[in-house]
Amino acid sequence: MRPAKMAMALALTVLMGLSTIGAPVAAQEVVADPRQPSPDNPHMHVFGSDDLANCFMHFDSNDTSGSAADGYGEKVWNGQNARIEVDYTCRMESFKQDMYNSENGSISVHLEFEIESQSECQDTDAQCKNLTLTFYKGGFEVAQEVFMAISTNGDTFSVDWNIQIDENMTRFNKSEEPQIQIEFNYPGYSDIICGLLNSCGGSFRMYYHTPDNPAAEIEFPVVNQTMPDGADEDDTGGLIGGVTDSVPGFGMIAGIGSLAMAAVANSRRSKED
Repeated sequence: MRPAKMAMALALTVLMGLSTIGAPVAAQEVVADPRQPSPDNPHMHVFGSDDLANCFMHFDSNDTSGSAADGYGEKVWNGQNARIEVDYTCRMESFKQDMYNSENGSISVHLEFEIESQSECQDTDAQCKNLTLTFYKGGFEVAQEVFMAISTNGDTFSVDWNIQIDENMTRFNKSEEPQIQIEFNYPGYSDIICGLLNSCGGSFRMYYHTPDNPAAEIEFPVVNQTMPDGADEDDTGGLIGGVTDSVPGFGMIAGIGSLAMAAVANSRRSKED
């Protein structure tokens, strides 16, 4: 064999060996981020600061970093003319990947509150707003629910809300993070008795998720991304029915092998000539 052909054969052999070494590394499964959604991790948990100023969400039930140590956020108002008014939004934190939802499923919202205020609003009170939850996909509103029958005497109560998936919610891409807005506006306690006891006003508290208390979570019907129609057909021209595309490293091996076979064939033709 001529020196040039021997060098080519040696180089091809080395390249094939390196490709087989690299293939198992490429084939290793990527470690899932517990803060991101997946079919095995569909529960988004709500966390936040103790004053409700910062409310955030992610999918790791054990990671409460940055959330209130007492497990809730609260605002308190004092005085006879106080209004119990909140308007804040909880946003998905560091949404890094697309989330696909079953078109036949629903999003289940479970939140727990404690509210102290007047028991009802007068019809003439234009500022009144019953407890209202609004769900967003990025900046786009996809659903809203108003809760009329709630406790306002300081007892803990929960709200459960099922949002049916529609065509706007089957996919959340990484720039369309889930958000939920919480609004409430009622007058506080205000009468002679509370004035004498110096207890006029009221409060609004929302409980956050903790490992021991799943008080605030949103469950999505997360599914794996479905393959487009016809994706299982071999229209790529790959070797062995498209195996070159599905097995990491195999495409390189096949390509180098083809080059090696071409070199051998060329050598035989040269000898025949």
